[in-house]
Amino acid sequence: MPAARLARITCLLLFTLLAACGESGDPFGGSAGDAAAPSAASAGNDDAGHGEQVLNVYNWSDYIGPDTIANFERETGIKVNYDVFDSNEVLEAKLLAGHTGYDIVVPSASFVARQIKAGLFQPLDRMQLPHYNNLDADILHALATYDPDNVYAVPYMWGTTGIGYNVAQVTARLPGARLDTWGLLFDPDTVAKLADCGVALLDAPSETFPAARFALGLPASSTSVTDLGAAEAALSSIRPYVRYFHSSQYINDLANGELCVAMGWNGDVLQARARARDAANGNDIAYVVPREGALMWFDSMVIPKDAPHPANAHRFLDYLMRPEVIAAVSDAVHYANANAQATPLVSPAVRDDPAIYPDAQTRARLEAAAPTNPEFDRLVTRAWTRVKSGR
Repeated sequence: MPAARLARITCLLLFTLLAACGESGDPFGGSAGDAAAPSAASAGNDDAGHGEQVLNVYNWSDYIGPDTIANFERETGIKVNYDVFDSNEVLEAKLLAGHTGYDIVVPSASFVARQIKAGLFQPLDRMQLPHYNNLDADILHALATYDPDNVYAVPYMWGTTGIGYNVAQVTARLPGARLDTWGLLFDPDTVAKLADCGVALLDAPSETFPAARFALGLPASSTSVTDLGAAEAALSSIRPYVRYFHSSQYINDLANGELCVAMGWNGDVLQARARARDAANGNDIAYVVPREGALMWFDSMVIPKDAPHPANAHRFLDYLMRPEVIAAVSDAVHYANANAQATPLVSPAVRDDPAIYPDAQTRARLEAAAPTNPEFDRLVTRAWTRVKSGR
């Protein structure tokens, strides 16, 4: 199947999955009116003319092209201060605290809805985004489940959460075993056999508890206290064999052979594979979407309500909407982007990789993450603390 057609079908599936996950409640106890904010053209307008040529970006680690920022700075004269995080929980805590100083942040869609209702972002000014029409209409439609009418968020990249593993190390310890299963991480007897070569989990309860529920045959987005308890018990049972919880360190550690199994995001694992190949160190890294099912997600760029340089933020967003720019980012980070015009420009090695653009059989096992509410989130936080501490 042509890659462009495959990407289109995947996006349609993404819409179907996300539409089923919509939630009308207000997770932060606010109202639609609470989310109203001044337009980007009038809020914090110090950079709209000849103001400060600065842009402060807070993005996921390893999630931009090697020359994307430098090229933008060279073209615009705007100095970019670029910081990174590695979990939605870390980003959300900063946003809720306020006064972050950031002009652009990159939450996942499952977090965007409640953050909009909490009034954390300012609306986009489409007049400052002449390349907006390059965005994929199906992904925009899917994002509208969380951001009605696409007022606040610009879709960036999308992908899946699965398992990365070192082929030689794992097959040596599990000869003849099926590897397309969450059992690699959640079956205590299996994980015990892999502990010596290194096992890691994401430091992200919004990802790790759903994975445990997939492994148990429970609904991934369940907010049942009973199901949460079952997932916590599953995680606690394998805790003695987990080397660490981290949401970016596993990339280099897989590439260098310091880990043999890691729960991770598809593009991160594929970056590990590419680094191992570039180093010619003999580590063959594979990525799998477990047969029990896995999360599908996508990330969006938004402008915080108190962003100091909103006009510069719009310039950066529009820059990333240029097909040749975002295609180069996809080539670097090994994630599919949300720009319909960019697909033909993405390298065939990325565009035709089923780990990046999943095939029909894999897509059938994917589920979009759903928003949760503060009460349940507090239970998850306490459960996660117990899991990580081993108590």
